[in-house]
This record gives sequence, C-alpha cells and structure tokens, in this order.
Amino acid sequence: MNPIIKNILSIISGFILGSAVNMGIIMVSGSIIPPPDGADVTTMEGLKASMHLFQPKHFILPFLAHALGTFAGALLTAIIAANHKIKFALSIGILFLAGGIANIVMLPSPTWFTVLDLIGAYIPMSFLAGKLVSKQK
Repeated sequence: MNPIIKNILSIISGFILGSAVNMGIIMVSGSIIPPPDGADVTTMEGLKASMHLFQPKHFILPFLAHALGTFAGALLTAIIAANHKIKFALSIGILFLAGGIANIVMLPSPTWFTVLDLIGAYIPMSFLAGKLVSKQK
C-alpha cells in the first residue's frame, strides 16, 4: 500500500478509535462515580450550571477518558503508520489536545483540572504510545 495513504488511514483510524474510547469511558463514568445530587449532566448547560457541585473525584474518569482515548488512538496510529511512527502518534495527541482546549472553552472547569488535563492527558500519552510502538519495531 502507498505509504501516504497508509499514513492518512492511520490518522483517521486513530482518531476514530481514540474518540470511541473517550466517549465509552465518559458514557459509563456516571455509573462508576455518580454525579453530585442535583447536577444535570445530560446537557452542556446543565453541566455548566452544576460544575460548582463537582468534587475532585468527579474529574477522575474525564481525565482517564482523555488520557486513555488519546493513548489508544495514538497507539493504533503508530501501529498502522508506514513511517515516522512517533510523529504520527504525536499528531493524534495534538488533535485531541485541540479538542481538549475546545472543551475547556465550552465547559469551564477548575483550574487544577484544566492544567492537569492539558499537560498530562494528550501529548505525554501520545508520545508514550509512539515510543512503545517504535521500540517494538
């Protein structure tokens, strides 16, 4: 297969898998750590209005969703990519970081979570995934 097409498919596949992992964790998070009493987490407006009720424990699964979604997507991208595996894995990290920044703009969160999420969930996870695949080759 043409390496350019293979690399493009690696990005698309990684984005799809990473997004699915992210959404899967977010979808089950309410049954693992229930939202605070009185919080409407079904709409963006409800989340904004009830964000002050959230405790640190309520941010564990969103962080894991961002980190593991990025990791899974970057790992698949690096596995499929024809060359420059770490660079392609990092491209997934940058793509998901942009989504994380957009999410923080739309849904303000505590500063500590914003910093942790933006610094720890995207680029480090994609770099780790790329390194894991590169060491195997």
